[in-house]
Amino acid sequence: MSENSYFIGVDVGTGSARAALVSTSGEILAESTYATTTYRDEKDSDIFEQSTTEIWDSISKACKDVLRDAKVSKDDVKGIGFDATCSLAVTNKEGVPMSVTNNAWGAGQGKRDIILWADHRARKEAAEINATGSSVLKYVGETMSLEMELPKIVWLKRHMPAELFTQSMFFDLPDYLTYRATNDLARSNCSLACKCSYVPPGIEGSKGWNAELFETIGLTDIAKDGFRSVGGVPGETGLVLTAGQPVGRGLSAQAAQELGLNEGTAVGSGAIDAYAGWIGTIAAPMPDLGISEVNLKESRHRLAAIAGTSTCHIVQSPEAVFVPGVWGPYLHAVFPGYWMNEGGQSSTGQLLDFMLETHPAWNKLLEVSKQKGVNHFVYLGQLLDELMKEEKAPFLTYLTKDLHIYPDLHGNRSPLADNLMRGAIVGLKLDRGVKDLALRYLATCEAIALQTRHIIEEMNKRGHDIKYLFMSGGLVKNKVLMQLLADICKMPVQLPFSHSASVVLGSAMLGAAAYAEHSKNGDIKSQDVAEKRSNEMSAELWSLMTKMSRPGSTVLPKEGNDKERKLLEVKYKIFHAMIDQQRQFRKDVEEALA
Repeated sequence: MSENSYFIGVDVGTGSARAALVSTSGEILAESTYATTTYRDEKDSDIFEQSTTEIWDSISKACKDVLRDAKVSKDDVKGIGFDATCSLAVTNKEGVPMSVTNNAWGAGQGKRDIILWADHRARKEAAEINATGSSVLKYVGETMSLEMELPKIVWLKRHMPAELFTQSMFFDLPDYLTYRATNDLARSNCSLACKCSYVPPGIEGSKGWNAELFETIGLTDIAKDGFRSVGGVPGETGLVLTAGQPVGRGLSAQAAQELGLNEGTAVGSGAIDAYAGWIGTIAAPMPDLGISEVNLKESRHRLAAIAGTSTCHIVQSPEAVFVPGVWGPYLHAVFPGYWMNEGGQSSTGQLLDFMLETHPAWNKLLEVSKQKGVNHFVYLGQLLDELMKEEKAPFLTYLTKDLHIYPDLHGNRSPLADNLMRGAIVGLKLDRGVKDLALRYLATCEAIALQTRHIIEEMNKRGHDIKYLFMSGGLVKNKVLMQLLADICKMPVQLPFSHSASVVLGSAMLGAAAYAEHSKNGDIKSQDVAEKRSNEMSAELWSLMTKMSRPGSTVLPKEGNDKERKLLEVKYKIFHAMIDQQRQFRKDVEEALA
């Protein structure tokens, strides 16, 4: 590639759409972000909806911004990649947005055509799918989450007018974005395998989609139509690509005009945002540990934790590893022939915000932080330092030795796969002050780290060999949490070169891979060609990842304080006891009301 070649990565998170312009060496030349709207229902707290129209408009503005700010010509932008949350986007057969809002159905009706990942309306449908005992469940950690797309599609089948449902197409959001960009219906293996109940052909006789499951849960019409509305059967009614393979002929004329780019600019097959975070971080060198380079197979020792509103924990392996309560194993999720598992915490950044904002001292914290001219998280750190001096604490976690928080306020994603789990606090005092708020903040960070250890231990018990934790996302800025992760998980925590750009960098790498592949071999027009070229381009994608990944810094577990280590082990024991007690309480209540 020419040094004058540039790539755009697009990342659609829970609350914003972002674009970054990236050089061939991985340098972020410009970034632009626009907030997006999440629509809630006052009568139903399970409802979370968004708009593809608003998201695409935000992407368009952000792409034009980065070209302007970096003073780079659109002629020098050779590829673009997209990632997004695992949310369900719905259109009609012509690609017109289809409302998913109860009592406001139809193409073009309002703006709300996305059921967000956090939407829990399909709780009943998920339970019914899990009760089928389908072989598909083996490849989602034995329990399909209500965050995934199939339960949401079943919910729509039951609530949408029948004539509108039959007109609909259903996309995991990353695939919707590549469709919007190219007018090509090719789907990504990442989205289909990880979130849509698709098991790649060749696994235990799978043909991709499981017709028996679809018929059992009331989606017979989708199966009879060759699964076209969800992506199609590969090689028959659909085309499925691995990450970074070129989609169609690149940007359509309309999309190019909207994005400020050239028609035909290469578009890489997309990825779910967490997987783009894995792509953008996992190949980075670790200079603090003397590790300059890692090969694709050795990436199995690195767990990527993409931490923002929620946190996803992703690890790749050359063989299938089955971990109950952890999603996967997913074949070809990024690299063909490799498997990936995905753990997760439904609320992390969201949890920290909630715990702070609901404390009586929240407004006082904001007021004093503003007076001191510092971010409120910085001031919380100062308060903890003061408390250590006042209490003559030998180490930070001594301050919360009698305060324990269980973090699943929005259900457990991994490794319990139990959406009925709820949060708990033991050790509350009659204290409304900002120092008590600081202690609650510290205990919440501990809870997030303890749950991360729980996920890692379950993965390693079942066959993974995780030795390093690679972080990205907004929570990387939280120094207290990063040190707790290293100490509680007992492993080095690698921080990225840029906390804000890791995910969008991964998307840019997909655009670079698509450009490299398309330049050599042209369009992909059949499944046979896609599969042959997928294997050939693996080395190219990994090479791009190592070339475009810049070194960050490493947080090591603290040494030399035996009492702190013992306290953290006790805290981990209490964490597990709080799980057992909550489940016993729930059982007792159910028996009483039976």
